[in-house]
Formats: sequence, structure tokens, C-alpha cells
Amino acid sequence: MRPHGVIGHLARDVVAGQPPRIGGGPWHAGRALRALHQDALVVAKCGEAERDAFQRRFATLGLPAAIVTGGETTAFSFFYDADGRRHMHVDAIGEPWREEDAAERALRRTAWVHVAPLLRGDIPASMLERLARGRRLLLDGQGLVRVRRIGPLELDGSIDADTLRNVAILKLAAEEARAIVGGGELEELRSLRVPEIVVTFGLGGSLVLARGGSERVRARRVDVDPTGAGDAFSIAYLGARAAGHAPVSAARRATALVSSLLAAQR
Repeated sequence: MRPHGVIGHLARDVVAGQPPRIGGGPWHAGRALRALHQDALVVAKCGEAERDAFQRRFATLGLPAAIVTGGETTAFSFFYDADGRRHMHVDAIGEPWREEDAAERALRRTAWVHVAPLLRGDIPASMLERLARGRRLLLDGQGLVRVRRIGPLELDGSIDADTLRNVAILKLAAEEARAIVGGGELEELRSLRVPEIVVTFGLGGSLVLARGGSERVRARRVDVDPTGAGDAFSIAYLGARAAGHAPVSAARRATALVSSLLAAQR
């Protein structure tokens, strides 16, 4: 079986005033891949200043990882309120992926790829098209709706649906999905014409929209820091789909993995 792939930006995260730590989709997906014992290739981008430290962190996962540098590292500061809602501030914006970064070459052996941008514009539509040649892509929708601007994080749901024409699976957090549909029903996400859409509700499970049907998948609540749970869900879902599971079954398996990872943090 060909290895899975992960591509995206790494982040410098400050959570509730604590010291900065590594974040971003490649890191959190990598932690889940280690728990799943799955073969994978990770390609990540950050600023030169963090490269050595982030490379050492990846070495602890035992996964092959190529780290590309350019510009500075995307940085966020955030905290969770009593209701579990995350409040985020964009402190720095990283350089978008460029053709000369040669990400497609690094991922040439993969068949399923988790694409994990942090902000709108991180991964151009032309790059998604190249990545999709011979591969199935799961795209994290935060890279569609998160406004590329320093300051309090803003969501803008006015996306170009043509950007999604090479995407097989779209994963959206609930607030991202609502930014797209406005006051409408989540079923309206079908107008994006992505074959599979999964909306996650943090510790509240997920909604799977696929093959003309929809089904809610419940999750066991775990009272810990949920940072990175979305990326862990995405890579576990992708892995289950690659193994032949139907969308709802894949969501159940991904939910179970995230619950176990979060429980291990307590």
C-alpha cells in the first residue's frame, strides 16, 4: 500500500499565555499517524528561524518529514473559554507554498494526501491541481475561510467553489461551515460539489455529507486541550477511507482515535 501524505504549514502557537510550541496540520497529523502506526510522508513549511527546532520535534515522531523554509513561521495566540470555544489571534503570516518548493515531487509516492493550510492563500489552487494528479486530496477548509490578515482571526465564507474541483474530501470545523452557509442549513454545503464533506463539532462529533445522504457521528467528551484534534481526525479519516471504509465508518474510526489521543493527555 502506498504511503499517505501530509502537506501544510507549521505554526508557532501560544496557548493561554504558555511558552510557544509547535503547531499546524503536519505536526498534529504526524502525532496521529504515529498512534495509527501508518506509513506516511510529511512535507511542511515554516520560517528559517524555527526550522532546526521543528525538525528535532519531528524526529521524535519517527516519520520521514521534509521541512521547507521561506519567509517567517505563521504564528497564533489563542485560548479556550469556559464553553470550549477557541478565541484566536493571528500574530504572523507565513509565506505561501511556491512551485519551486517541489512539494509534488516529495509526495510522488503517495495516493491519499491530507492538505492542511492554515490561512487562505497558503496553498494556491494551481498547486492543488498538481497535487491531485494521481492522488485523492482531503482539504482542511480552514485554508478556505480564514482571512489572511494580522489581528483577531476572521472567517470569510465567500469562497471560490472552483478552488475545490480537485478535492475529494473537504473537512470543515463547524464555525467554518457556518461561515460558508451563513444562516442556512449545513446541507447547503453540497452546493460546493465536493464528493464528501465532513463537518466537525470539536468534542461534539461530526456530520458526514456523502453520496446524497447525511449522518451525525457522536463523540465521547474528554475535558482536555483539544488543539490539533481536527488534524488528527482528518488523517485518521483519510487513512480509513484509503483502507476501504465507507465515509460514516471512517468518521467513526477517526472519532475513536481522537478520543483516545485526547484521553491520553489527561
